[in-house]
Amino acid sequence: MPEITFVLPHWLYWSGLVVFPLLAMFFFRRARRQRREQTEEQAQTTALSLPLGYFLLIIGGFVGTHRMYLRSAWALAFIALFVSILLVNVQIRESRDILSGAGSAVNLLQGRIERAQKQAARAAERRQQQQTERAQARYAEALAKVEELTAKRYAAEAELAAAQSAFERWNTIAEGLAAALLLLLLADAALLPRLLRRCHAREAAEREALPASDRYCMPQDDGAAAAASHERFALSRWIGRVNLACGEYVAYWSIVAVFVYYYEVIARYVFNSPTNWAHEGMFLMFGMQYLIAGGFCLRHNAHVRVDVIYMHLSTRAKAITDVITSMFFFIFTLTLLVTGWIFFSDSFNIREVSFTEWGIQYYPIKFAIPLGAALIILQGAVRLTEDIATVARLRRADASPATEEPTEASHGH
Repeated sequence: MPEITFVLPHWLYWSGLVVFPLLAMFFFRRARRQRREQTEEQAQTTALSLPLGYFLLIIGGFVGTHRMYLRSAWALAFIALFVSILLVNVQIRESRDILSGAGSAVNLLQGRIERAQKQAARAAERRQQQQTERAQARYAEALAKVEELTAKRYAAEAELAAAQSAFERWNTIAEGLAAALLLLLLADAALLPRLLRRCHAREAAEREALPASDRYCMPQDDGAAAAASHERFALSRWIGRVNLACGEYVAYWSIVAVFVYYYEVIARYVFNSPTNWAHEGMFLMFGMQYLIAGGFCLRHNAHVRVDVIYMHLSTRAKAITDVITSMFFFIFTLTLLVTGWIFFSDSFNIREVSFTEWGIQYYPIKFAIPLGAALIILQGAVRLTEDIATVARLRRADASPATEEPTEASHGH
């Protein structure tokens, strides 16, 4: 199989992190809006999508994902070819190791032969000069050593030729399997519209065979009806919307990771070409996601907490507890904000890059530290104002019956 030497450019990495979430949010919201407007019958008749079929063919057609989408048994043929390619690639890697070892052995023996020939030449000169039995014996030993090493080199060259032949044979098999898989993909690319129509017709026939009450099942919109906001103040609602948008934005980075690791696995195990950027790029991306999504998690009360005692408190006691413990929250987050800004400033001033071969810029990543700290501080301030308002409201509610009882008694009298 051919090797892949692609290295992700820095500009593509950063533009992907910026542009992809925007596109994903646009398409997701448009699809959600269209799904809300569809009737049950329309939702079923448009359940299969030709663009999605081509998308599956492009990114996972080699394992038959587009055929699985169409519920076709031909997906097994794609899987069989792909598994065969993986098995052949294992043999290619082993053959390459054997070939490398045989080549090294030949080179090593060639160097030893050259040194032995020099020693034999020097022994021949001594024999001519001294004409002694000892000189004659050394000369004979040197010649024997040259002959022994030469015989070993011939054997090593035979092993090298066999290893080269095996390597080329497995490469030919891999290329044949890859060509067969490519032909199937090209054929399916042309046949996909017809296959989709046949699948629609088959599913329509299956629906007609069902009872009328079971023919249509409208998919539920998991995220369409967002929970009503509990913020009481306009500024609090604005901060909540900012954190909601930031959380949704970085959530789509997880899809980027799926594509990148998908590429890494294919490049490593199919083309024997592991990358030097996939793991580092995704590691840094998830670090930024963790920081920027902090305010979003706080808004939805999704942070891990030890609430063995807290869960048994009343609403007012919980609010008072949150107000008191918020002091520790702001100490930590303000420290994170200040130190994070220092880290970012120092990194930006020297245009810091990673120490790896990829050399990605570090200062945009370190900017996520003060940015995430600022978002979570704003959301923490919202939570604090809401807790204070809750305490005040419940206090007035507790005090109101006591003030109203005399009035009711006087009216009764």
